[in-house]
Amino acid sequence: MKSTPDIIVFARHPVAGDTFVAAAERHIEGECRQRVDNHYSDPSGQFHAGIWSGGKGSWRVKYSEHEFCTLLEGLVRVSDAKGGEVMLQAGDHFVIPAGFEGVWQVLEPAKKTYAVFEQAAAAD
Repeated sequence: MKSTPDIIVFARHPVAGDTFVAAAERHIEGECRQRVDNHYSDPSGQFHAGIWSGGKGSWRVKYSEHEFCTLLEGLVRVSDAKGGEVMLQAGDHFVIPAGFEGVWQVLEPAKKTYAVFEQAAAAD
């Protein structure tokens, strides 16, 4: 069987991952060590998909993009700026909409797949 290069299968699509920690102004506690393996970006630069992983810690978030995720490993608490929160565990599928502000807290080392859409700014 001949495969098609148009379909991106993450496990068969090696990428050079990017490792980092939460920026100092967003950092709350812990190491906040993270890795992103972005496997796909569309030609417009508005849609991205890949795998994210992170160690224990918490940091402030402010989403300008819409993000769909599936938590593959770990335990995460996401709290909003109004005091609400959700606990996420392996197997959970969820969306964080653009405009969300709050805190992302990794309680047990976590890994997720993501699909992000960030609409390009309108030209003047």
